[in-house]
Amino acid sequence: MICPYCGEDNDKVIDSRASDGGLVVRRRRQCLTCDKRFTTYERVERAARLAVVKKDGTRVLFDLQNVLRGVQAACGKRPVSEETRLHIAQLVEEEVHREFDREVPSVEIGKRVVAKLREVDPIAYIRYASEYYDFRTLDEFSEELTDLKSRARNLPNQQKLFEQE
Repeated sequence: MICPYCGEDNDKVIDSRASDGGLVVRRRRQCLTCDKRFTTYERVERAARLAVVKKDGTRVLFDLQNVLRGVQAACGKRPVSEETRLHIAQLVEEEVHREFDREVPSVEIGKRVVAKLREVDPIAYIRYASEYYDFRTLDEFSEELTDLKSRARNLPNQQKLFEQE
């Protein structure tokens, strides 16, 4: 690893530990030339790039930042932490990479974001849903609000009543 201070490729690893739930390895290094310490992060590189098939049929590479921008826009000034917003985007990324080999329809991504926002914040959910479901009338919007109000919310630390098999 090239030292960010002196530019030499002469270092040793002095500490390694898992980070981000085991998805990343954080390494603390010390340059043997200048004695300065620095941190590097090691992530698995996704070999196969996943293409997103948009509604008009065009294909673009999956980009976590696009998902995050949608979540950020939906959350706006809501009391949803930046960490939670990023976590939602990362969960969606993990799911689509696990379930799709080469291509994923954009509606699948939207469906997953909508489901996660529904559990986090009802206002952020309805903001995202209004774009995702492409409401054409106030009645469609009103029906979604009525459905949202009637649905039981999962609370933090709530145990499942029935285990899924």
